[in-house]
Amino acid sequence: MHASSGSPAGSSTGSGQGVSGSLGAQQSPSALGARPGRAPAGRGAGLGIALLSALAFGGSGVAAKPLIAAGLEPLQVTWLRVAGAALVVLPVAWRHRDLPRRRPALLAGYGLLAVAGVQACFFAALSRIPVGVALLIEYLAPALVLGWVRFVQKRPVTRAAAVGVVLAVGGLACVVEVWSGLSFDAIGLALALGAACCQVGYFVLSDHGADGDDAVDPLGVIAYGLLTGAVLLTVIARPWGMDWAVLGGGADLNGTRVPAALLLAWIVLIATVAAYLTGVVSIRRLSPQVAGVVACLEAVIATVLAWVLLGEHLSAPQIVGGAVVLIGAFIAQSAKPKGAETVRVAGGGRRLGGR
Repeated sequence: MHASSGSPAGSSTGSGQGVSGSLGAQQSPSALGARPGRAPAGRGAGLGIALLSALAFGGSGVAAKPLIAAGLEPLQVTWLRVAGAALVVLPVAWRHRDLPRRRPALLAGYGLLAVAGVQACFFAALSRIPVGVALLIEYLAPALVLGWVRFVQKRPVTRAAAVGVVLAVGGLACVVEVWSGLSFDAIGLALALGAACCQVGYFVLSDHGADGDDAVDPLGVIAYGLLTGAVLLTVIARPWGMDWAVLGGGADLNGTRVPAALLLAWIVLIATVAAYLTGVVSIRRLSPQVAGVVACLEAVIATVLAWVLLGEHLSAPQIVGGAVVLIGAFIAQSAKPKGAETVRVAGGGRRLGGR
């Protein structure tokens, strides 16, 4: 997303629910064709790779915020991230060059919501509110997916899923400290919520991508999602008007001067390309339950990194509220729908975001 904000690792019900993050985030390879259930021998390695993926996704916001403070617009940083990653995955897109003909609507929706929408909203939120808060709000996506399932699809949800939603909303109230009169920037909160809403669209599309005999390769969808998102963001971000000199200078990382180009390289190569690739590998080795727990770690990692590297300290109620949000999101995404016989993996953090 995820930004975070989004990662491919996560779990959900067949309705396509899951946890998202910073480029978000996130982008669900498992829902787009991977099969749950792997031999125990591969799960140890899968857990380690999943942790690397969560770490990579969790660092996107921490690297992006100094670039925004240095003079780049949030949309411009989003464009740099997506366009750079799209160039790297061009060989993957060429390998799956039949996808635009087979599933044009899926690729267009994925590029619009899972890539452009999540990333633009998440990075714009970072310019106004702390990284950890933005990502935790994005983690309301599983609760919003349950709302879609219950009120739009008219399908029943379990009591456990409802409890997860209540916990997530209650935890969010602590994160934003509603008792102090919404001390955070209202626009920033709305933008973070917009990233969560885009994640909902991503989960729904991911569920469709895994359906039927025409299930698609998740790597191909990620590649074309990045390419589509890059085209859309080029029109919106207008990079020809960007102050390119910023990339040749430095950015302030909590008092330390860091080359802006180095931060951009981290965002593109580590927090996007490497995060997605490791997420794809790990999700195919882990059970849905384990993958869901690891996906929740992305928000924790992002908050800790923002605390250490950006000096964004959270109060005790916010820390407790963040933990409740993660617990609620995990319960919501892991709950089995009434009448379902199987559980399909379909979650991930911010992915192409966030995170």
